[in-house]
Amino acid sequence: MEFGKKIRSLRLKAGLTQEQLAERIGIGAQAVSKWENSAAMPDIAALPTIAEIFGVSIDDLFDLTAEQRLNRIENRLDLESELPQDVFREYEDYLASALADEATKKRATGLTAYLWWHRMNAAAEKVRRYAKEAIRMDPGTKDCQWMLIMAEGHAAWDWNFANHGRAIDFYRGITEEHPDLRLPWLYLIDNLLADRRADEAEEALGKLAALPDANPVMTGIYRAHIALARYDEKTADGIVEELGREYPDNDVYLFEAAQYYARKCEYEKAVALYERDFEIDTRRPRFQDALMGISQICEIAGDYGKAAETYGRIVDLLENEWGITEGTEYDAAIRERDRLNALALKKTR
Repeated sequence: MEFGKKIRSLRLKAGLTQEQLAERIGIGAQAVSKWENSAAMPDIAALPTIAEIFGVSIDDLFDLTAEQRLNRIENRLDLESELPQDVFREYEDYLASALADEATKKRATGLTAYLWWHRMNAAAEKVRRYAKEAIRMDPGTKDCQWMLIMAEGHAAWDWNFANHGRAIDFYRGITEEHPDLRLPWLYLIDNLLADRRADEAEEALGKLAALPDANPVMTGIYRAHIALARYDEKTADGIVEELGREYPDNDVYLFEAAQYYARKCEYEKAVALYERDFEIDTRRPRFQDALMGISQICEIAGDYGKAAETYGRIVDLLENEWGITEGTEYDAAIRERDRLNALALKKTR
């Protein structure tokens, strides 16, 4: 249904004349007549008022396809760090209806998870802010420590909370159901290595390596981490060095080797590899992961100026390669750059 017919249908359903609707919006009756006859469209600023009068969402005023509605939800989640309560409920209700339709069920399931993750992340930001302030005011008590650990991903000393057993069980089940898919094996091995379950990781890696789309560089990197999980650093280093000789300009090797050395706190090697990875990347737009690694290492080393400069490169990347000049990701990059610049300035005083 086109917009004009939709407005007329809603107006009649609400029992309003064109004059009454125009009065409530604050415009002339002739404008409503033009809308209903498809001779004009309302100003965008009037849409929230029109939707409020009819008790519908702005999306309901237009004849959007299911795909367009899902795209709008995803785009808004990408751009805003927190949704108003009424918008959240509107999206939740629409996604619930989309879950009942086989044509949209798969995407709606993922977007429902994204919607709740988005809310969880917004809530976690508030937990971080207030828990840190409470700890600063009373650092000798534990009241808010656990909340901060959970909200910000801090290390937890208690093994029964810190281990990844549930994740391992989940991904092991997925690999049993879909043994020919590569990605579930990667997640399973990641979690096994996080808990130093080296024998199980080696067994899983053997099955991953047998898949036709297995990446030999990634397989080698995992072998190095399995050696580290067994506290055999010499063997692990040897594997990574041999991969470097065999794949010196391979982007997977460069990035994963950088991560390997960063985890070992060999920061100069890590930064050099991250820089090389970013330098040889011919894709446009490029990803910011290597630059983020460099910035974090510089901050750890106390070189806040270099860390801020690197985040400036991330902002430049977002603007000039991704065309992003607003939204959650861009705002976060600006805040991080400014935070690091402030630390650099403070250090020089």
